[in-house]
Amino acid sequence: MHELAICQSMLQQVEQIAQERQATAVIRITVSIGPLSGVEAHLLSQAFPLAAAGSIARDAELVIETLPVRVKCEQCGAETEARPNRLLCGTCGDYHTRLLSGDEMLLASLELTSETREANHV
Repeated sequence: MHELAICQSMLQQVEQIAQERQATAVIRITVSIGPLSGVEAHLLSQAFPLAAAGSIARDAELVIETLPVRVKCEQCGAETEARPNRLLCGTCGDYHTRLLSGDEMLLASLELTSETREANHV
């Protein structure tokens, strides 16, 4: 399950950001995942508590947002959404497309708190 390794790597980045901002805890972590990223959202959410145990994010809520697959048509130039298994232009139906998004996993935002319990959004 490579989602555990992904969580561990993500939490290293989260801890670095929290340390830079002098936070004492992480309240919420929001990640955006495309369907072509190779990351299974449900496995990521299952791996998160194990990876976060003992870290600054141990009590954090993990929010997972799904990104759409977007393509640019090489024939008509349109940028449209596509299905993960059919990267066709949504305007003209051509299959000569270039993937614009949908294969990424992004750390979208963090909600941090300091000792004074003030929430900071990053």
